[in-house]
Amino acid sequence: MSSTEPAFVPPANVLPKVAPVRVAEGERLGSVRLPGMTLTVRSRPPAREGLPPALYVHGLGGSSQNWSAMMPLLDDIVDNEALDLPGFGDSPPPDDGDYSVTGHARAVIRYLDASGRGPVHLVGNSLGGAITTRVAAVRPDLVRTLTLISPALPELRVQRTAVPTALLALPGVAALFTRYTKGWTAEQRVRGVMALCYGDPTRVSPEGFRNAVEEMERRLRLPYFWDAMARSARGIVNAYTLGGQHALWRQAERVLAPTLLVYGGRDQIIGFRMAQKAARTFRDSRLVTLPDAGHVAMMEYPETVAGAFRDLLADQAARGAAETASAGS
Repeated sequence: MSSTEPAFVPPANVLPKVAPVRVAEGERLGSVRLPGMTLTVRSRPPAREGLPPALYVHGLGGSSQNWSAMMPLLDDIVDNEALDLPGFGDSPPPDDGDYSVTGHARAVIRYLDASGRGPVHLVGNSLGGAITTRVAAVRPDLVRTLTLISPALPELRVQRTAVPTALLALPGVAALFTRYTKGWTAEQRVRGVMALCYGDPTRVSPEGFRNAVEEMERRLRLPYFWDAMARSARGIVNAYTLGGQHALWRQAERVLAPTLLVYGGRDQIIGFRMAQKAARTFRDSRLVTLPDAGHVAMMEYPETVAGAFRDLLADQAARGAAETASAGS
């Protein structure tokens, strides 16, 4: 599944200086050096000591900032951390240039093994949903519960609105798109992304839009930005075509962790029709559908998604208490 092209990883001494990554009030950024990669981790201090850990994994083109709206709503029940995947956010490219779903899953596993935080409540959106599904299947010891928001699991009929993202995976398309859109402003690009990813882009506040534009301007100065995007898109396409025991739907069947599935009715990237298939495939699952949400429900409806997550954890706590009482009787 790894790309066979030579990786483009600019030497550190030629990387341009870019604006610092935005850190919301109450958040902290840290950097963790692991074999073959360096990861940036965004966190919030928990309301009290001893809360179970949660780890959030963003989607294609996203970053740990995608979870900044939801994490404060949960810091009384979990100890929140969100990763910047290699090549995204504030994390530099991986040393080996591997942006496959397996490569990204390896990054998550290495972080959890190195930090000793597992098992965690693992949460993923889009590409992050495919990654966390793979992690939960191959390392069940690292996962308490799994929450998937519009997970990028294979579809037989891809929506027309998702085709441009898939085309980005083709060799040369990223370079062509870069030339074609050279004159686009960061504001134009952000409006396009929000029109694609939100069910209702008007829900984005003026401050949220300004922050997104600033982040887009920062990313466009990174020489590896389009390379990371194209290779990760290619990784999704490759994962969609992979058969056998490594097929994503086959791995979904093997997930043991209680699973919360969140799908948006206005999602233009992941078909809403896949919600029922996912609910049938994950063995211990619950499904929440948001008719007006798009592809990033945790950004568009953070309170609703956080509430569903709370319900998941409350039910798991009740189940655990019942099992304990049964064992003691």
